[in-house]
Amino acid sequence: MEAAWLEAVKWDARGLAPVIVQEIGSNDILMFAWMNRTALLQTAETGRAVYWSRSRGQLWLKGEESGHIQYVRELRLDCDQDALLLKVEQVARIACHTGRHSCFFQKLETTRNDYNWSIVEPVLNASEKSSNA
Repeated sequence: MEAAWLEAVKWDARGLAPVIVQEIGSNDILMFAWMNRTALLQTAETGRAVYWSRSRGQLWLKGEESGHIQYVRELRLDCDQDALLLKVEQVARIACHTGRHSCFFQKLETTRNDYNWSIVEPVLNASEKSSNA
């Protein structure tokens, strides 16, 4: 039988819940991911962020390949109980597989009624792989 706190989460039809990852201290939004029950349970038990990779169809321990570990300092559930917030300590400042601090490095810019995405954060490590680890 699963713990009541896991059942409080309103999982979608695939058994997933969206996760926003925020850096503790700076409050920067680092990334968006998904969790299933197992990922959430492992995250709570180990204090390290574990996600569900939809593309690979498997659990994904953040930093397992890249070394950019996320130590979870707080786990929160939103008012509708269908989205999670992780407040993390991000090792080596890099959360994005592009080698940037945050996955949200593109900003919408407006010029003469035109819209363009501009890159507003630098690459901190150019040797990063394009995997999600």
